[in-house]
Order: sequence, then C-alpha cells, then structure tokens
Amino acid sequence: MEKELFVNAQNRVMGPLEWGLLLLLSVLWGGSFFFSKVALAELPPFSVVLARVGLAAVALHVLVLLAGQRMPTSLALWGQFAIMGLLNNMLPFSLIFWGQTQIASGLASILNATTPLWTVLLAHVLTKDERLTTNRMVGVVSGLIGVVVMIGPDTLGGLGLNVLAQLAVVGAAISYACAGIFGKRFREVPPLVTATGQITCTSLLMLPVVLLLDQPWALPAPSLVTWGALLGLALLSTALAYIIYFRLLATAGATNLLLVTFLIPVSALLLGMGLLGERLNWQDFVGMACIGLGLAAIDGRVLRWLRGERGQSTVAPCP
Repeated sequence: MEKELFVNAQNRVMGPLEWGLLLLLSVLWGGSFFFSKVALAELPPFSVVLARVGLAAVALHVLVLLAGQRMPTSLALWGQFAIMGLLNNMLPFSLIFWGQTQIASGLASILNATTPLWTVLLAHVLTKDERLTTNRMVGVVSGLIGVVVMIGPDTLGGLGLNVLAQLAVVGAAISYACAGIFGKRFREVPPLVTATGQITCTSLLMLPVVLLLDQPWALPAPSLVTWGALLGLALLSTALAYIIYFRLLATAGATNLLLVTFLIPVSALLLGMGLLGERLNWQDFVGMACIGLGLAAIDGRVLRWLRGERGQSTVAPCP
C-alpha cells in the first residue's frame, strides 16, 4: 500500500497534509538558525555539524528499533545513503559555512534560496515526472523575489565581490537540488530508515574532518546552554526534519519539497517575532506575499479555480 502511494502520488498537487508537513519542516529548519547561533558561540563549525548529525543518528537508530523496523544490509543501498549524505549534508553544510566567512549572511541566504530554481531546471532535464511548466517557473521566480525583498535588496550590492564564496553557496544550493532528485530512488524505503541511513553516513564522513581540523579533544567542554542547542539541532532540526523530508520527497516530489527554502525565512521571521519580540516591517509582509503567490502558482490549484475548473480533484497532476 505504501509503495503504491509513493509511485502514484509523486507528481500531484500537494494536499492539506503535504502543505502542513512542508510548513512544519520550514519551522524546524528555520529554528536551526537560532540553535546554530547559540552552539557556534562555543564550538567550531565542523564540530557543530558532527554533533548535529551524530546525535541525530543515535536518536534515529533508537526510533528504528522502537518502530520495529530494521536497517538494510545491502551495501549498494548504504552506498546510496552515503551519496545522499554527501549531497544533502556534508557538501552543502561545508560550502555554506565557508561562504559565510567571506560574504554577508543575507546574501548567502538569497543565494541559498535559489535551490528551488535549480531543482526545477535539473528535474526537467534529469527526470521524466517533474517537467518544467510555466506555473512552476513563475512560482519559483516570484518566491525568489520574495526572499530578496524580505532579507533586503541592499544585500545584492555584494554581488560580484568574493566571487568564489558566492559560487560556494550557489554550489550548496545546486547540491541540495541534486540531493532532492537523487533521493527519489528511496521512494520504496520507509522514510525513517532513509533518514537514519543518510544521517549515519554523514556522521561517518564528517568524523575524520573534525578530528583533523577541529581536534575536539583540545576544545573546552560545552556549557549546558550549548548542549541544549545541539540537542535542538539534532532532535528537531535534523532527526524529525529528515523523517518529514523523505516522506514529502516520496509523496510530493523534489520540486514541491524544496519550496521549503522559500518558507524558511518566513518561519525564521515569525519565530523571531513570537519568541524574541522582534517586529516585522513592510518589506517582510511584501516578501511573504510574493512567496505566497509563488507557492500558489506552483501548486496550480488557485489558477485552476480562477479559470473555473473548480471541480478538478486536488490530486490532479501539476499543470
């Protein structure tokens, strides 16, 4: 039954459940910026990445046992998990961390938000079931404009400077897009197992990097606040987030899934307003409106309704 769901639902308009999971995923990943900021105050970046994926891997293996599932023994499948971990975690995390040492975080966020654009283009070339449509391209461009408006058009003034760092962040966005497309091959593997395999491989790949560069045995012991931030990163922004990620990838497709990149700045702003008392300005509201229009264009349901096609099923193929 689950296999049939994965095969038949991958290129459909997202329903309420998929949109709800996408919003939840954006909140979990939007919150990671807060947790990371706290953890990076005491620990170097690569150590934070290793702690994030390592603790998440332990938690996910426990969940696999509690759920009565078993990790695969196929070396070929574990090789695919390793490729997914490289594309979806190790490579983009490293590129973004390095890029942010050279360019402003706002510009890095905008460059990272090009992920859905690369996904639309690459999915059109590399897949048969996620073709490029006018609605999708208009939606991606509208969403990208919304991110630029929210973060501030002035941040684009840094374009052309530190080109290598900018290319690194764009490379991370392309890596995320490739991961979304590559991850479609796990459609028949339970999302919990796929998330566990990917995070486990990422941890093993990161371990020698941290031992060589950060030498964690020489670092001071983290405080309780830092441990709390690491647990938040690992359990919420990684373990739970990737279970949702692979569920959405199987049922909604790579293009729809990576719309979360547009929603993360919205979630981060709303979390800042709700938890930290930050205030929103007109740019934030205009940006969120552009993102909303972009999501509606990609979903296609509102456009069909405006054309009078009100009786069409919400699980019809994207136009």
